[in-house]
Amino acid sequence: MNTLATPDDRASLLDHDRRFFDALVAGDAARLSELLADDFILVSVNDGAAVPGSVLLDAVSSGAVRFPAVQSFPDEAVVRRIGDVGIVVGRTGMNFTNPDGSTFTGGSRYTHVFVAGSGTGWRLVSAQGTEIRAGA
Repeated sequence: MNTLATPDDRASLLDHDRRFFDALVAGDAARLSELLADDFILVSVNDGAAVPGSVLLDAVSSGAVRFPAVQSFPDEAVVRRIGDVGIVVGRTGMNFTNPDGSTFTGGSRYTHVFVAGSGTGWRLVSAQGTEIRAGA
């Protein structure tokens, strides 16, 4: 079974990925809300915490969590589609500030899981990041 996305699906999923990162950097909670599924869960890159979408949206809208920069590398991404599910495995360079003031700067690999919505396009249902440590 070949699960690699068609060129059109690849372009669409990578566009949704980019819009997610752009909304984080812009601190645009309204835009994030449009991109995320109602039951979205984020597994944090720096501490492995499972964060519901509502908590992420609150943190972004209040400025408690800030993403000054996220650089993605779409040419390296592996993009798959299985039925109504799209999966993007990619790499980022990012920095962000947590509510407690701690910061994270570094590279990560991430897995984003999207579901095709009727009339709404792709919605991000899950995101997990893993820090890429020096020498790994």
